[in-house]
Amino acid sequence: MAISELPADLLKGHGQRLASHAATGRLPDREALDAYRAAGARAAELGLSLRALVDAALAGGEEVPGVLPVLRRVVSALMEGYEGAQLAAIRSEESARREFVDDLLQGRAERLAERAEHFGLRLAESYVVTVARGLRTGHPAQPDRIEPARDRIEPGLDRIERDQDRIERDLIARFGSHNVLVAMRDGLLVCVAPATLPAAVGEFTHHVRARFPPGWRVGVGRAHRGPGGVVASYREAAQALELADGLRLKIDVVKAADLLVFPVLLRDRSAIEDLVNSVLSPLLEARGGHEPLLETLEAIFASHGNQTAAARRLGVSPRAVTYRLERIRRLTGFSPDDPTQRFTLETAVLGARLLGWPAGE
Repeated sequence: MAISELPADLLKGHGQRLASHAATGRLPDREALDAYRAAGARAAELGLSLRALVDAALAGGEEVPGVLPVLRRVVSALMEGYEGAQLAAIRSEESARREFVDDLLQGRAERLAERAEHFGLRLAESYVVTVARGLRTGHPAQPDRIEPARDRIEPGLDRIERDQDRIERDLIARFGSHNVLVAMRDGLLVCVAPATLPAAVGEFTHHVRARFPPGWRVGVGRAHRGPGGVVASYREAAQALELADGLRLKIDVVKAADLLVFPVLLRDRSAIEDLVNSVLSPLLEARGGHEPLLETLEAIFASHGNQTAAARRLGVSPRAVTYRLERIRRLTGFSPDDPTQRFTLETAVLGARLLGWPAGE
């Protein structure tokens, strides 16, 4: 923007003031500097460039000798006002963004669609929510607190803020600011993206893998339509992380679509508790404890019944696996070699992991 395009009254009287200061040798007083700060703030609110503003201030002193000390203070005041107005605008935007994300993920629908357009979301579409756990903790987690992944023009940014900021920047660089929304909620880094952009999930996971310390895990919700769909997808993604922990899954990325059977199992908690206790309680009397036997069953199921592969998973000999399976058959009366009994055993083991059986583990 050229100097001539600035509003004529923005620096009105600036040249005369510089000449007066040069003649008297006095520096600008507080009132004068406050007026320059106000001019800087107004320039920011009008969307004028800081470069054009400073250029105009310097140009006013070109014909006035001996005003360098005055100009330094004037330019400093202009920039202070300009940057202060920008920071206030960013903070206001962050506050609105925090409130919007909070309302969106909790399903509070007041003016949600209207506000979503401001952040580039078209809530009539289907969205997928992906969450990541394990971000570096630069400060204690604060439940129910939203921290949008944006710039902070403040010193002392800790690692967690820089990481989430960089992840959002990289996603926006690839998919555009009107296609993704990244925020922190309940200790999880949350990414909301249209279902028509499946690559966004992979890109988000890539950046999590690169920036999170070991132990991170990503949960992916299913695609759902509308504001309520975003809430549903978020809850599915968060629940997928909980189920993965309960089931002791070794995978880093868990999809709610792959775990649909487990919420079904837990809907009738009394039934699954009865199954677990009826089938697996005899293992509690095993010498050496029940855990090695449960781990052997999990390895057998994961290896599709192949005892050699299960032994490799467990780091024991195939003979040890055979011995453990025989003990399980003798204690419970169930064998994974029998198709019907295998299903009962596998369901019971999964239920035990989901329930944290036996109690206290």
